[in-house]
Amino acid sequence: MGEALRHVTAAERRSRLALRHRLAGPARAASPEEVASSLVALHGTDPATVYLAVGARLADPAKTVPETERALYGDRAMVRMHGMRHTVFVFPAELTAVVHASTGLTVAARERAALVRDMAVAGAPDAAWLREVEEAALAALGRRGQATAAELAVDEPRLREQFVYAAGRRYEGVHTVSTRLLKVLGVEGKVVRGRPLGSWTSNQFRWALAPEHPELDPAGARAVLLRHWLTACGPATEADLKWWTGWRVTDVRAALAVIGARPVSLDEGTGYVADGDERPVAGPREPWAALLPGLDPTAMGWQHRDWYLAPGLRAALFDRSGNVGPTVWWNGRVVGGWAQRADGEIVWRLLDPGGAGRDAEAAVAAEAERLRGWVGATRVTPRFRTPLERELAG
Repeated sequence: MGEALRHVTAAERRSRLALRHRLAGPARAASPEEVASSLVALHGTDPATVYLAVGARLADPAKTVPETERALYGDRAMVRMHGMRHTVFVFPAELTAVVHASTGLTVAARERAALVRDMAVAGAPDAAWLREVEEAALAALGRRGQATAAELAVDEPRLREQFVYAAGRRYEGVHTVSTRLLKVLGVEGKVVRGRPLGSWTSNQFRWALAPEHPELDPAGARAVLLRHWLTACGPATEADLKWWTGWRVTDVRAALAVIGARPVSLDEGTGYVADGDERPVAGPREPWAALLPGLDPTAMGWQHRDWYLAPGLRAALFDRSGNVGPTVWWNGRVVGGWAQRADGEIVWRLLDPGGAGRDAEAAVAAEAERLRGWVGATRVTPRFRTPLERELAG
């Protein structure tokens, strides 16, 4: 019989999370780049999530807004682009080529085919016309540096063309060429989202040409991305890996083999860690608390979440589409949620009193004050609102 797999307990997984996700006090980072590198990707669908996720992990949260803006728009050390599961993330710049080859190419082919098909069904111009518009839009963007869709339409008026989508169906709508085309170009790695039109919470943004990057072999890129993610988030099950990447299970298994991932035993079954990461990990010496935003990459990091999130809490903390709202953490477990009221006050509630006592309440209160200290007068409303967040904010 083969040697039994080492069992990694839920407690050890929470210890790894505390340190590798920069949540325990001594593990906090000095810069947004360190945060992004440690997590591999920051959810970027809601622009505020990026800043709130960074601020929760910086040793000096007062640097959150200026330093994150520097990294995103000054040094371009972090890039906001489509990635896994066709979701917008912020990646370290050095991973953009890896994400594009491992994930973006497949999604991009599907998105362009869908756009061409939808336009054809609507009787709109053909793919050749679309290519002409695309080339003109990219040239205009190159001249402008950064621009909104409306600004690009001044240079290329055909971007304003509209077509009916899903005619006769309950979700029928009118699409503008610019909206669909720029989305496709983003997934194809030709454009990225640039500086917002308003504050760091704004959902309106400019587009910019994507930084040049080498074209990588997709299979090799998948291996590189999986090694990064397992180092940050392992151990994880095959189901976790398939869910997070959005890849086919055969691609996940091939990448695991290429990087020599090591199997371990988890409460959910067999999991995997990066080669050389099999040894037990001791947790932080001191207890810790954290207030993480909606869609935070830690809360959304795994498909199987029972080891850090009690099933009974999900109804209050997730919306109907499976998006997590703002969460309160105590020693590696989700124990409640938080919100910001109209007057700026950060309010929170513990939903798991059995897992958190007075020490937790004091630590959470300190984190709430820490958060309010750097958010200041800015009002943050999550893009995807959850039952508890709505109740607390109201």
